Amino acid sequence: MDTGKIEAMIAPSLDAMGYRVVRVAVSGGRRATLQIMAERADDQAMTVDDCAEISRTVSALLDVADPIAGAYTLEVSSPGIDRPLVRREDFARFAGFEAKVEMSQPVAGRRRFRGKLLGVEGEAVRLLVDAAPIDLPLAQVTRAKLVLTDELLAASRSSSHH
Repeated sequence: MDTGKIEAMIAPSLDAMGYRVVRVAVSGGRRATLQIMAERADDQAMTVDDCAEISRTVSALLDVADPIAGAYTLEVSSPGIDRPLVRREDFARFAGFEAKVEMSQPVAGRRRFRGKLLGVEGEAVRLLVDAAPIDLPLAQVTRAKLVLTDELLAASRSSSHH
């Protein structure tokens, strides 16, 4: 099951509805689960209704294209507050916040970093680690997410009450 293909198939419709696809993942098992993580383009908190609407749309799109062999379960979620950082623009958008980043290849002898996001420079994520900026190649980031700090909690509270 090609998650990139599925994302390309559903993203335009979700964009038009005012949502951003954060991540498409598949977990195996006897019955595959297709996990669609999405958020609102206006950065308001996602509601159950939002998830239901996305679920209906995605189901309809996938029924037509049928990219998944066999039965599957569709799961729609929102990133929550400690959202994963997936795309280049995610890293840029959350500059100033603390993040944890895991690399596929060691950088400066380490594979795990935690520090303040300074944004994106060329093809690298710039992270302030122990008061020194370090550039981590975007292509080698295997997992990254924002760390739940008081700053992040305060920012998410203020953005959800506009």
